[in-house]
Amino acid sequence: MEIMDKEEIAEELTELDELNALDEVSENTVDDSDNEETDCSRYFSEVDPFTKSIFPVLFINKKLKILFANEASERLLQGFKNINGQYLTDLFGKFFNLEDIRLIRETVLKGNNGFSWRGEAKIKSREMASTQIKIFLFPYDITARDPSDFIVMFDDVTEENRTLLRSVFMSLLEASKPKDNDTGQHITRVNKYSKRLAEELFNKKGYERIDADFIDNIGFLASMHDVGKIGTPDDILNKKGPLSDWEWTVMQEHTKNGAFILSTYPHPMAKEIALSHHERWNGTGYPFKLEGDMIPLAARIVSIADVYDALRMKRSYKPAVSHESTVEKMMESKNSQFDPALMEAFYNIAGDFNEFFEALKDNNS
Repeated sequence: MEIMDKEEIAEELTELDELNALDEVSENTVDDSDNEETDCSRYFSEVDPFTKSIFPVLFINKKLKILFANEASERLLQGFKNINGQYLTDLFGKFFNLEDIRLIRETVLKGNNGFSWRGEAKIKSREMASTQIKIFLFPYDITARDPSDFIVMFDDVTEENRTLLRSVFMSLLEASKPKDNDTGQHITRVNKYSKRLAEELFNKKGYERIDADFIDNIGFLASMHDVGKIGTPDDILNKKGPLSDWEWTVMQEHTKNGAFILSTYPHPMAKEIALSHHERWNGTGYPFKLEGDMIPLAARIVSIADVYDALRMKRSYKPAVSHESTVEKMMESKNSQFDPALMEAFYNIAGDFNEFFEALKDNNS
């Protein structure tokens, strides 16, 4: 048996004290649901400014039980069911760090910082994309010496942060466009195809890793697949005839360049797509000749989207291929170039791909 030192024993005793304090609060608080509802009704009348507030608001009691969630908070937390009646730490516990949980408990039990606390958390579920929120907790009655009810207010800063982050990487994408012979709406369409294919896989067995975040991310990051071409010499990118062996080797480096450029993006999907979207299911692709499931799922999806659009597009060196012929050609390669399981999903929604292409068709197509 491992013997604890004095500091560890002290920490254990402190934690026990906190738990006992919470238990005492629970024991001394009436737990009659009817009384609780009646007691809180004065807060939640139609004239209460928080009820119809555009800001997400929860009311909790000293036991951290959620008594009421306004409409704005239910929209924000749409991935969570039956919010009312749950405990704040049960609902959000896995999104807070342990120190924040301790501070919240001390705030309502001991009155730290005037019974007020603020912090941040990133909440998500499989059906709900990550939401970055700032959290403010303060007494319902700020004049009470020992308040029994508290307001929890959320400030959703997700879109603000996402817009700032993605604008930086969109600048990189814009800088790479003059280097790429893919013109017009190509990258927009690839985003659409990739997101739609991910959505199709969402409820399929074996693709539990595809959640709301995956779908949201691939709907943006697919467009970044060729950003590495910004480092490829123009004479190779724009060469009319076939590339020599050494030129082809240089061309293939755009995958590694793209992975390097996107290595600072906070989600690894960006790097995976740039690096591996030219890998092939049978191991004959580049840059590392990965095969099968060794190829990241996002890269396998973008590969299908990219090739579909490349075939459909009219270019100086080739005519446009019809939707039907494109699907037929790609299905012939489902065991060599493409993941066969993904190709079956693609086949089921190929009509959606055609609709995206027609809606976002370039003038020269």
